[in-house]
Formats: sequence, structure tokens, C-alpha cells
Amino acid sequence: MIAGLVILFFIFAGLYTDVLWFDQLGFLSVLTTQWIATAVLFLIGFVAMAVPVWISIQIAYRKRPVYAKLNSQLDRYQQVIEPLRRLAMYGIPALLGLFAGVAAATRWQVVLMWLNRSEVGRKDPQFGFDISFYLFDLPFFQAVLGFASAVVLISALVVLATSYLYGSIRINGRDVIISKAARVQIAVTASVYLLLQAVSIWFDQYSTLTSEGSLITGASYTDVFATIPSRAILAGIAAVVALLFILTAVIGRWRLPIIGTALLIVSSLLIGSLYPWVVQRFQVDPSAKTLEKPYIEKNINLTRDAYDLADVEQIPYNATTTAEPGALRADATTTANIRILDPALVSDAFGQLEQFRQYYQFPSNLDVDRYMIDGKSQDTVVAVRDLNIDGLNAGNTWVNSKTVYTHGYGVVAAYGNQRSADGQPVFLESGIPTTGALGEFEPRIYFGETSPEYSIVGAPEGTDSIELDYPSGSDGAGQTYTTFSGDGGPKLDNPFKQLLYALKFQSEQIFLANAVNDESQILYDRDPVTRVQKVAPYLTLDSEAYPSVVDGRVKWIVDGYTTSANYPYSTAVSLSDAITDTETPPQPFALDSINYIRNSVKATVDAYSGEVTLYAWDDKEPLLRTWQKIFPSTVKPMSEMSGDLMSHVRYPADLFKVQRSILGQYHVTDPGSFYSKDDAWTSPNDPDSPASNPTLQPPYYLTMQMPGQETPSFSLYTTFQPDATGESSRNVLYGYLAVDADAGGTDGERADGYGKMRLLTLPKDGTVPGPGQVQNVFNADPDVSTELNLLRQGSSTVLNGNLLTLPVGGGLLYVQPVYVQSTGETSYPLLQKVLVAFGDQIAFEDTLDSALDVLFGGDSGATAGDTTVPVTETDTSTVSPTDGDPAAEPAPPATTTGDPATDAELKALLATANETLTEKQAALAAGDLAAFGVADEKLSETIAKMLALLGE
Repeated sequence: MIAGLVILFFIFAGLYTDVLWFDQLGFLSVLTTQWIATAVLFLIGFVAMAVPVWISIQIAYRKRPVYAKLNSQLDRYQQVIEPLRRLAMYGIPALLGLFAGVAAATRWQVVLMWLNRSEVGRKDPQFGFDISFYLFDLPFFQAVLGFASAVVLISALVVLATSYLYGSIRINGRDVIISKAARVQIAVTASVYLLLQAVSIWFDQYSTLTSEGSLITGASYTDVFATIPSRAILAGIAAVVALLFILTAVIGRWRLPIIGTALLIVSSLLIGSLYPWVVQRFQVDPSAKTLEKPYIEKNINLTRDAYDLADVEQIPYNATTTAEPGALRADATTTANIRILDPALVSDAFGQLEQFRQYYQFPSNLDVDRYMIDGKSQDTVVAVRDLNIDGLNAGNTWVNSKTVYTHGYGVVAAYGNQRSADGQPVFLESGIPTTGALGEFEPRIYFGETSPEYSIVGAPEGTDSIELDYPSGSDGAGQTYTTFSGDGGPKLDNPFKQLLYALKFQSEQIFLANAVNDESQILYDRDPVTRVQKVAPYLTLDSEAYPSVVDGRVKWIVDGYTTSANYPYSTAVSLSDAITDTETPPQPFALDSINYIRNSVKATVDAYSGEVTLYAWDDKEPLLRTWQKIFPSTVKPMSEMSGDLMSHVRYPADLFKVQRSILGQYHVTDPGSFYSKDDAWTSPNDPDSPASNPTLQPPYYLTMQMPGQETPSFSLYTTFQPDATGESSRNVLYGYLAVDADAGGTDGERADGYGKMRLLTLPKDGTVPGPGQVQNVFNADPDVSTELNLLRQGSSTVLNGNLLTLPVGGGLLYVQPVYVQSTGETSYPLLQKVLVAFGDQIAFEDTLDSALDVLFGGDSGATAGDTTVPVTETDTSTVSPTDGDPAAEPAPPATTTGDPATDAELKALLATANETLTEKQAALAAGDLAAFGVADEKLSETIAKMLALLGE
């Protein structure tokens, strides 16, 4: 009894804390709607199973022959069961009802979507139903029929068992004797079951439009002329057999329903299986290209519609492979915006230059965003300085990890097209406290991708702050402290709530600690994707949330998709397979195989307060309209989005990956060519992925001007090469797809061009090299190899950055930054070289400008954006980074004053600084901390003298 009460209290604690969490966030209706729906469906499922089973057992038992003579074996069975009979008569239906109730409760989304369905406004080409029938009605009807069939079948089994056990059914030699009452009950039950099967077979006609065939998804010629008619016929036969069972219940003869059942089985084999096979084998296969043409066309049109590819603009692009002088003059703006900073490689550089303390961290892959800097849109590589509790090591106590180290601090942003003189990122926002070009904003990151499981924040007014804000302070203070003042989590304002959360997180400290007071809040479920998923359980979320400074706040932007697997005539794709590439690992989805997707919701999560806001990005989308009826007032209209937020919304990468996986085959709109598969494409593998486990090259965000565009725009692009299954593998480009990814910058109004897709189709006999071929040429070039070997001296590692492709100069230009990293523990990659390729010509220089000039004969006509600045310009922080080897140390400024004597002294000091750097690295490698400290102090003194000479 006590144990049961304890278990119930634990369950209550979990449920009530959920109520507190959703209520604080303003989405309590989402939780209560789910609870009510699951509870109602559980009760319906329980009653729908338990009652028919109980009635079946009761009728079979009460109508048993009282004086029937049983064999000795059945007598023994009755003697064993009789003491438990009453328990079994109620327990078996109740147990089955529990299982059925749980199964029904899991289908709450299907039921609510059917009750609140919205029309699509487009009819399917076979039956003429609105497509909403397939999205909402058909799944619901099939679920109900499946459940009802299970109930009737189980009821029939318990009737047979009870009737046999109590003598209503007896076996006498070869004869089976059935009492009248048992005959009526069994016959009626069988009739109901067959009627359900008749209806189910009838609905199976419509399932052909979503079934996957060997050629297409949807009804093919064989389906239309054989499968669909045969299912209608079989449904009629099943209904007739059901009537024959009713007749048996009346007249007592089993011959007719037995014959009818045999006829149904034979018909299902002949009409349902053999006839479609004959049509396919002898009529369709010899003339498939002609007969399947209209159905292939339906598949093409509806697949493109389901994946929002109907309006892709195909542009023939006769790409040249010869670099001509001045060829890039018309593309100067594009080349000036080429991003040479690889967000997948500069995380370590961000960490060494901007992490400052071991309890901060940056993600392994950074994000690409854009900001208006000096009136111009600037592509940037951005990240938040998030919290890393594991970095506390021995200081990772409960008090520190839950009440002191509660949040990260600041946004770090670097120019995408700039680097310092020695290859470091050039920051436009950096330091602690944060300073830079992004203006004033709330820098604290209480809700991030690596935030602790939970933190307890807040304190009464007038008490000392205990939350560490950042590791520096005014008037010589080593730390600055703060108190959370937002509304980010449930309040722990009474002992009862404290006890509930102590149970939830299995920590008695929440109940006992002095740091917990009436003003305390507990912050948990802090990952932005997790928060959005909980308040919008119907959405499939993009794998990447990215931070932006919006309206004076740091906000995580999360893309949400409505998906379905029931769109007629649309080919399915595995969502997890489609988005997996070198930057996105495989991940599970609740609905992985989909054939319909829309980016219907843009969500934001405030990094300080944790506030979640959902915006209807596509308010006409039928699935979203249905969910808005289910969860009213939870999604705001797009008109409430600020212009600042709109300027940071971008076309989502995961959606683009799904679309490119479909477009590789469905760029072909001619049914004959589609059937022949003579023009199938695939996305190329990342040339830097291991040969043993190749993965797709990810799409990249770039600001560029596509053919057909009047001005450059922030875009997302990918390339296509021939599919090896369609022809021998050739690493040449056949297509280049780009989408306008910039939503615009006005309040509630997105740019007209947002989402516009342009597909450049290259000649099939062209020789434009693909990424793999370019990488091979790059690696095999003797001059390049010589320079790389020089860069590798001293056990340094050469790292290839992202290989970008741009449609400029009448052809396709490849640009790849090359990084060098030393072997020290605190080293990080430095951008040292840039590879440029155009056709079969390559250049390998220190800067992009130089590489373009070499490639295009010294007259490229372009101004590249890889501006180099002195290293000291990137250091805007007030906290020094962790000491390390020369690859991680800022180099002394190389400059002159114009005074010969001063210049000579500067050169001497510079030589001393370089010598000291060498001594410092040697001491670090030898583990001699004393010598390391002496060299570090000497270096600081030398730099101070240099700055004094410069008047700084």
C-alpha cells in the first residue's frame, strides 16, 4: 500500500511539474489538449475492447448447455478454472481493454486531425477526392477499421474458447456439434468481421494512390485496370459472405457460408493477385513506356507539388571552362562576398581566441548568418559562447553547477570574407563584455544548446548576486555577478514545489539548499529545439537551430515542418537519409518516411528568457491550419514578425536537402525520359569525406547572383552530377540548384523572391568538373603538393575547407580555403592559402584576390572579399585567451613609424618577441612551466615596449 502511494506520488510529481512548465511558458493548452485527447481515446479504446469481449464471454457462458456430457479432459479443465471463473470473466476483458486503450491513446493525433481536417483545394487525379481525404480521412478510417477488426476477432476467439470449454462446441469423432446458441453467436460475430473486411478492402482501393511500386508511387496502369476493380469486387464478395453467415444464424446450415468463405479465398488469389500479375506481365511490361505515361506524369506532377518543387525555374547554362581576362567583372559583387571562412573548421579558432575560460564552449559547427554592416549585408560566421559545466572539473559541485554557473555569455561573430594577416578570423562582435558592430543587446545565454540540465536562478531584491555573469569586472574585480530577472521557468516559491522538483531531478539539494528561496526559478528543458518540440509536438524540426541578434535580444531561430506520408502519387523519401551529410549526422524522426513537407512554422526561442514564439510561415498550409484548430492561439501570424527578425530568417537547409534528393530524379518532367532514367542526377559526395565512408556534400549558404537575378542575394545552393545508377560514374556537373534564402527585412512582410528556386542545367556533353574531380586535380598538382609539404613542416596538419561552387564568369568557379594547424594542445587552424579552380585550371595563392588574378591572367575584373587585417584588429576583448603555442598566440604588430631610429628599435624588439615565442613554445612542449612563465612575462614586456614606441 505504501509502495503504491509512493509510486503514485512520483507520477503526480512528473505530471504536475509538466503543468508548471507549460503554464509558465504560456502553452498549457497544448498539454491539456493532449491529456484530454489521450484520456478520452484510452477510455474509448478500453470500453470498445472490454465491453464486446465481456459480452461475448457472458453470452457464451449463459447459453451453455447445462446438462451437456463432457469428456474427462474438459471436466478437469472446468474444475481448475471454475474457482477463477468470475475473475477471468472480468479480468480478461479488463486486461485486453487496457492494451486496447493504450493503443488507441497513441493515435490521438490521427483522431484530432480528422475531427479538425482542412481542405487542400486540389483533387486527386484518379478518384477526384480532395487531397485532404488522403491526409486526414483515409488514415482515420483505416485506423478505426483495424481496431474494430481486432475487437471482433478477439471476441470470436473468446467465444470459441468459452463455448468449447462449457460444451457448446463438442467434437465427436469426425463430427463437430455446435449448440444453437453458439451457432448464432459465432455466425453473427463472423458476419460482423467479414463486413468490416469488406469495408476495409473497399478503402484499400484508395491506398493504391500512396503505395510504392517498382516504377512510381501511386496507381499505375495495372492498379487502375486490375487492382482497383478487383478490390471492389472482393469487397462485394466479402459482403455477400457476411450475409450468408447471417443466414446460417437463422437456418442453422453452415454449408453456404463455408462455400462462400472458400470462394472469397479463391477470389482473392485469382482476382486480387493472379489477374493483376497477368495484366502486368503480358499487357503492361511489353508496352510499359507507352501505357505508363499518364501515370508517370501524375507521379511527376504530384511529387513536385508535395515537395514544393512545382515552380523551379530551369535555366540552360552553357558553362565555359576557359578562364578569360576580365571574365569576373560582371560578378564583382558576388566575388567580393565569397565566404572563405569555413564554419566547420573555425570552431577551435573561436575557442582559443574567444572562449576565455574552461567553462565556456562553442559548437563544433558554427552557423552562417548575415547582418547589415555599414549599410551592406555581410555574411558572418556566428556562435554563442555557451556554458560547459564539465569544464569546471573539481569545481563541479551542486552549488556551482546549479546556482553559480547558470548561463553562457555573448555572441561571437566573424566576417565570412575576411581574415587576419596570419589567418585568424576577423571578429565583428567579440569579447567579454561583448562589443562590436551588432550594437547593444542582452548577451546572457540562459537557454542554449549545451545549457545544464537545470539551473536555479533568482533571488530576493537587495540580496547579493551569486550567479557568475562573466570572468572580469570593474575596479580590478576578477568576476562580475548577476541575478536572473526574467521569467524563464517555474517558481520554487513554496516547499511543496521544491519537493516536487527534488523528486523530478532526483536531487535533495533542491529542497534543502539555502540558495533556493521564494524568488527562485528553475530553468530546464533549455535546448531550443527541445522547447519548440514540446510546445509544438506536431512539427518535425530542422536539425539546426541558429542564433541571431534580433531586436536587442539573442534569439534562436528554429524551422518547423509539417509532414505526411499520405500525399497521393508522391514518392516517399527517408528524411534521416536525405539530411545526412558531412555536417549533419544521422538522426531519428518520429515520421521518417515522408512524401509531403512544408516549412510551415518559424519559431524563436529567447536565449535569455526561454520564451518560445511560433509564427505561421505558411498559413494556407492544410496541416498547419488543422493543427491551429486543435491548438488555437498558439501560433502567431507572420504579420507579427519584426523586420529585424525577418532579416535573419533563412531558407532551411534540411528542407533544401530533401528537395534536392527528390529533384535529382524529378527535374525530369518528360514521362518517357523519366521511365528510361537516362537523366538521373545525384548530389556529389563531399570530396574531403573518407573514401571508406563517403557522405554527401552539404549545401552552403552564400551571397551571390544567379543567372536570372538582378542583384545578389543570400542563397543556399547545391550541385548535381550524373547518378551512377543511370550511367557510368562521371564526376562532372550536370546541374546547379540555388534558392533565394533571404526572407527580407520589413515588418511582417517577406521578400518576394524568398524561396525562388533556379536550376542551372548544364550540357550533357559538358566537361565542367565536379567537386571530387577538382579536389583530385588539386591534390595531384605538383606545385600545390610542394607548397603543402612546406606547410606540413614541423608536424603541422593541412585541412581542406569547404569547397564552394559559384556560377560566375560564364562558368562555375570553385573556391576552397586551406587551413594549417600545428600539433600543440591549444593550437587551432589558421587560414593560410586559397584554392581556386575554373574548368581544369587551378590557382593556389595566399589570398583569394591573388588566386583569381593568377587564374584569370591578372585581370580578373573582380574584387574578392578576403581582406587581410593586422592581427591586433581582431582583439577587442577585455579578457585574455588561454596561453598556448604560436599558432594560438596573437603575433606582434608588423608596422613602421617613419622614424629610422624608432624603426630600428622596433625591429630589434620584434626579433626579441619572435625569439621569445620560440622559447615559450619549447618550454610548453617540455612541460617546463617555470620557463614558460618567464618567457611569457618577457613576451608581455617586449610587446609593451613596442606599443609604447608606437604611442599606443
